[in-house]
Amino acid sequence: QVQLVESGGGLVQPGGSLRLSCVASGNIIGISTTRWYRQAPGKQRDLVASITTGGRSDYVDSVKGRFTISKNNTKNTVYLQMNSLKPEDTAVYYCNADFAVWGSKWGQGTQVTVSS
Repeated sequence: QVQLVESGGGLVQPGGSLRLSCVASGNIIGISTTRWYRQAPGKQRDLVASITTGGRSDYVDSVKGRFTISKNNTKNTVYLQMNSLKPEDTAVYYCNADFAVWGSKWGQGTQVTVSS
């Protein structure tokens, strides 16, 4: 099967930046849209950004102009560049991808904390 592993989270001050990475490994077959979600304690898991196989991206309104999703197919990696971070961005961030063979897969998540 395939595995998705996130990294790059941490503690950052408001206005700071972080870059999250999601690396896919295993039998990577038929990958399509890849997404970043986030979930704060006691809150629902919300879609943040997505990128298609062709490289087209979409974002939730609250992060437009601040976050950028990208991918490197050679490295089997999807990135989320987060700039101008706000305290309300604090959450566990998860990557998710759809595979023709394996269906929908989730990473384990990486914690992002924005605080002074």
